[in-house]
Amino acid sequence: MERRAQGNSSMDAGVPARSRREMAAATSGAGRCRLSKVGAGRRPPPARVRVAVRLRPFVDGAAGENDTPCVRGLDSCSLEIANWRNHQETLKYQFDAFYGERSSQQDIYAGSVQPILRHLLEGQNASVLAYGPTGAGKTHTMLGSPEQPGVIPRALMDLLQLTREESAEGRPWALSVTMSYLEIYQEKVLDLLEPSSGDLVIREDCRGNILIPGLTQKPITSFADFEQHFLPASRNRTVGATRLNQRSSRSHAVLLVKVDQRERLAPFRQREGKLYLIDLAGSEDNRRTGNKGLRLKESGAINTSLFVLGKVVDALNQGLPRVPYRDSKLTRLLQDSLGGSAHSILIANIAPERCFYLDTVSALNFAARSKEVINRPFTNESLQLHVLAPIKLSKKELLGPSEAKRARGPEEGETGSPEPPAAPSSASQKLSPLQKLNSMDPAMVERLLSLDRLLGSQGSQGTPLLSTPRRERMVLMKTVEAKDLEIERLKMKQKELEAKVLAQEAAHPKEKENYSPTMLRPLARHTVTVAKPLKKAVVMPLQLIQEQAAYPNAEIHILKKKGRKRKLESLDASEPEKGEDCWELQISPELLAHGRQKILDLLNEGSARDLRSLQRIGQKKAQLIVGWRELHGPFSQVEDLERVEGISGKQMESFLKANILGLAAGQHCGPS
Repeated sequence: MERRAQGNSSMDAGVPARSRREMAAATSGAGRCRLSKVGAGRRPPPARVRVAVRLRPFVDGAAGENDTPCVRGLDSCSLEIANWRNHQETLKYQFDAFYGERSSQQDIYAGSVQPILRHLLEGQNASVLAYGPTGAGKTHTMLGSPEQPGVIPRALMDLLQLTREESAEGRPWALSVTMSYLEIYQEKVLDLLEPSSGDLVIREDCRGNILIPGLTQKPITSFADFEQHFLPASRNRTVGATRLNQRSSRSHAVLLVKVDQRERLAPFRQREGKLYLIDLAGSEDNRRTGNKGLRLKESGAINTSLFVLGKVVDALNQGLPRVPYRDSKLTRLLQDSLGGSAHSILIANIAPERCFYLDTVSALNFAARSKEVINRPFTNESLQLHVLAPIKLSKKELLGPSEAKRARGPEEGETGSPEPPAAPSSASQKLSPLQKLNSMDPAMVERLLSLDRLLGSQGSQGTPLLSTPRRERMVLMKTVEAKDLEIERLKMKQKELEAKVLAQEAAHPKEKENYSPTMLRPLARHTVTVAKPLKKAVVMPLQLIQEQAAYPNAEIHILKKKGRKRKLESLDASEPEKGEDCWELQISPELLAHGRQKILDLLNEGSARDLRSLQRIGQKKAQLIVGWRELHGPFSQVEDLERVEGISGKQMESFLKANILGLAAGQHCGPS
């Protein structure tokens, strides 16, 4: 066991070791403070985690009749405990405060918790943690009873009273308070105000602040509002019975109280302070608690999170580069409280019975290590930039009085005109989105000036609103004026050209038809481009071309595809097209009969190879036709082809469309 303090006065041999440890701890802490002040520049001043120890009284039935306490208080800050290795020796511990068995709830609250509430009104964070073994009185310290309220009800009562006083009429700040209540049960973050929300995630924003998206926030203005939300939510917390405690907390409970402040006057700052009130579940020895089944699983999750909490404290004290905050949901949520930006108070609860001896020593050692953790609280403050109305500056205000006087003409200097000529509206609008200061409310002008001074004092990288360099303003003014003059000149030239073209058209109306593209015309507002019709190419069979050359006066017919259908159309373009979307035969009856006869001859006399030369007839259909002809005899007409098995009516129709025109033109001249 690690010895944190010196034993009895009779054990003089241990005094130098304890003195050396105290000097080393004090030296390391002082060294950290000097480095933070000298090397960090604007880094916030350090604030050590304050540790208070509370010793609960004996519990009826927990100790025997002759049992003596294993812990004894020496003064208001120190205590001693028997050394289990040597009964002739005791171990001494020094803390920020020690509260004995007779200490009341008011003593603990007024001595350790109440002083940190003022930091919330300064925009800083604060946290109060109750730590200790199971059955040591952590929940009683934080919640208490109706007769003896604990830390949470007392802190909320005083905090709401402070916010009412600070946000009264005539005060510079307006304050609002919201509350959230959650528990960490078996590494799950559960919202006690809205239990149906399920497991929540813990996030970190760009500024390093820990937040929980989806966590319910309830606004409170009085202690009655707080009780209305807190009491039903407390009944949602997971508790269970063990051998040591009938209502043992099976989860870590965290009450988050947020104080928002908004300044009513310039420069309209806003602050945000957070108060974490944390009731940790106690570490458990399953051999003494008798946990089984679900209770054993809950105990394992509690002990694991408390073990990671100890690792975080050790890593902070040793200055390790990596602190294992992310190894547990509890330490992730306590990142601001331990080594972060909060004023932290750790209340270690211990029991006097000898059966709690090992748990008590472990809690005291953890409290002693936590006392060396250094936090760096700072004020969470920002500006409400959205309250500033858009402002426009005139040319006179942008140039300044001296430059505006030099910009006046010589005639104005002689007459002593009180105001310079107004700058073009377009120029003033392009220069700045600000409005004239002389037409603004004086209060708004004062707000703008205060904001400008604040930006200048903070070393803003951007250009100040009201202190733009004069040379840059002059160059900007000249550039804008030159651009405006160029635009006006181009507009006048365009109007002259349009008038000239209109006059020429009025003087020579006949030449309008012989319009030359080199002539200038007025620009049209909307130009509509009409696409030219596409040229169509018609592919004709070689036999049709030869027949047309032999008989130039004969009427030749071709196939023309229209849409998804194809139809016959004459080459004579004088006949109008028919709108029917179907197959039409427009050839002479003689050619049609000639084509049908050729097909019939080929069906009756042609071989399978000859039949394959027809369109839409393959090897399979050719064999079917030859087989049917051998069984039933020759075909009497072309339509008898439908009687062949495997050839439908639709296939017959496509067969005629594909072959009759080619045969009529002499493409197929009978069997080869």
